[in-house]
Amino acid sequence: MIDLSIPDSKGGVRTKPKLLDQVRQALQARHYSSRTGETYLIKWLMASLMYGAGLRLMECLRLRVQDIDFSRNEITVRDGKGSKDRITMLPESLRKPLQDHLKKVRAIHEKDLAEGWGRVLLPDALDRKYPNAPVEWRWQWVFPQENRWKNTKTTEEGRHHMDESIMQRTVKEAVTASGITKRASCHTFRHSFATHLLESGYDIRTIQELLGHKDVKTTMIYTHVLNYGPKGVRSPIDELPAESYTDQSKTPVLQTDYAQHKGDK
Repeated sequence: MIDLSIPDSKGGVRTKPKLLDQVRQALQARHYSSRTGETYLIKWLMASLMYGAGLRLMECLRLRVQDIDFSRNEITVRDGKGSKDRITMLPESLRKPLQDHLKKVRAIHEKDLAEGWGRVLLPDALDRKYPNAPVEWRWQWVFPQENRWKNTKTTEEGRHHMDESIMQRTVKEAVTASGITKRASCHTFRHSFATHLLESGYDIRTIQELLGHKDVKTTMIYTHVLNYGPKGVRSPIDELPAESYTDQSKTPVLQTDYAQHKGDK
């Protein structure tokens, strides 16, 4: 089981979000068996990364081995929205599951190489400048296709990253099976990442950088869903002891002041 609890700014621990926990249970029920257990783990790891690192679906799918820095607990997102690179966190709880996953991916890559394949497409025609780069381990996809593609004309074979429709369909089925009535998709994990960091007290500029937003106004949208009133401000009356309203034997301060004001008249 992957622990996805998030420490808040006060040293406490945030429990797992309901959506992610329900999706995990639905994924496990629909996809986990002795035959498909590996598929379940891959999809659950992808969902965990989207929530735990604030990744968009395509950013997660396009991760290459070299983009993950285990020594610094960092993930480098290449060519994200707006054609920008950024660095986000690698959750501590996902280090071991991700390392185990990459060991299996490497074994697949070495098998492909032994069979004469194992090349991947590189961005910006880098394969012309570095002819051997497409077979290097660091350029391989973190989440490759299960089966190799085949070119019937050239007989060439290779692997691209997993198709986005597979994860989209999986999350949709899991959300339906879990009984969630609100609209939810792969992108909901990224929204939850931002909202829960704000709830935990992290500053808006840090969250903006992690999400890769060009304008902080885009990040500020998440303050509107914290149920704290306009602009994310909590009313001072909500900080008063609850007994002031529930215990009728105790006269609230506001009533005492009002009574005294009437007596002065």
